Amino acid sequence: MDQNDFAFFTELLRRRSGLLLTQQKTHLVESRLAPVMRRFGFKDSAALMRELRHGHEALAAAVTEAMTTNDSAFFRDRRTFEEFRDIVLPELLINRAASKRLRIWCAACAAGQEPYSIAMMLDDGKLLAQGWTIDLLATDLNSQMIARAEEGVYSQFEVQRGLPIRRLVRNFTQEGSNWRISESLRRMVTFRTFNLLDSFGWLAEMDVVFCRNVLMYFDQKTRISVIDRVADIIAPDGALLVGPAESILGLTIAFAQTEHAPGLYYRAKPMSPQMRHAVG
Repeated sequence: MDQNDFAFFTELLRRRSGLLLTQQKTHLVESRLAPVMRRFGFKDSAALMRELRHGHEALAAAVTEAMTTNDSAFFRDRRTFEEFRDIVLPELLINRAASKRLRIWCAACAAGQEPYSIAMMLDDGKLLAQGWTIDLLATDLNSQMIARAEEGVYSQFEVQRGLPIRRLVRNFTQEGSNWRISESLRRMVTFRTFNLLDSFGWLAEMDVVFCRNVLMYFDQKTRISVIDRVADIIAPDGALLVGPAESILGLTIAFAQTEHAPGLYYRAKPMSPQMRHAVG
């Protein structure tokens, strides 16, 4: 791929998804575009780029999906789930005792391992049996990943990544060499294709937002935009959890980091006019 095509493609990708690619990623781009070229019948990347320049929407959507990173695992970065279980959830169960309703959003959920891990933790507490309503929403830009997540079928390799044997036996049924998640857990999660660059206006007020291992792929302007829009739809006492390699410190005043839990943020208390003046 020549430099002009690479520059055009990286700008197209940034505009459509927020993903940021450097010149060092040329080989990655070519390897991920190879299945798309076969699917659409292009003999080389130059022909594909020519069609993209003509505004082929289906092709643009396909190459955008192809460039997303979909690596995930059950209970990935276990400390995050421990923070959710030990810090976030107990507080919410007290604060939401009157309504008995929890709203949780997993952004960039890939093939569904993260929301299903959360569903397992909620199932541990028997919340549904106690009359709680759980709105567990999971979204991803990649429609193929969402289709996989909705099916809830994983390979032996995938279930071995982070999933204790007791949970595997309790929550999955073996189908040949694959494992299918239980119907009760599958019903707990609503999956939807969604681009984080699009409007959040359709989202209800969320108690918890998992936005992990995706902000790192955005430029600073996009990260700030996403974080600010998360702040708009999260409850005043809501929690935001980001990945262990991510930080939103210095990007927003809408969230405050939790001491001893670096990936956990809560809505910051609004500044008084005097404080805003002093900061300004």
